[in-house]
This record gives sequence, C-alpha cells and structure tokens, in this order.
Amino acid sequence: MAEQREFRRGDHVSWASHSGRAYGIVREKLTERTHVRGHTVNASPEAPQYRIRNDDSGRDVAHRPEVLRHEPK
Repeated sequence: MAEQREFRRGDHVSWASHSGRAYGIVREKLTERTHVRGHTVNASPEAPQYRIRNDDSGRDVAHRPEVLRHEPK
C-alpha cells in the first residue's frame, strides 16, 4: 500500500480539476462519514479525507490525500 500523505490545517495544497490545477487551504481532516456541500464523504480513520477551502470560489471541497500535493504559500 502507498504511503499515506499527511496534511495539517492551514497547509496550501493543489489538486487536478477539469480546468487544470485548483488550489486551496486545508481546513480539517475528516475521519467520519459526513457531507460537504450536499455530497456524502465516506471518510474514516483508515481512509481520511480533507476539507479544503478553494482559493478561487471560496467553497469547501473534500479530497483524498493521494490526489493532493503541498504547494508553497
């Protein structure tokens, strides 16, 4: 299994989106099933996801750590 990436609140990250790369700030680590903007996020302690505030839209999104990468601030 691949090494799990860890992110902390305040980390600046990016991910691939349909329009190129998107950027945002990590708000929290999700370890329970929850909803973000009406979408179910199946997070667990074994498979966490991260709530991120998108820099452009200001909206929250959730992503798995393997699709995120750290960006310089």
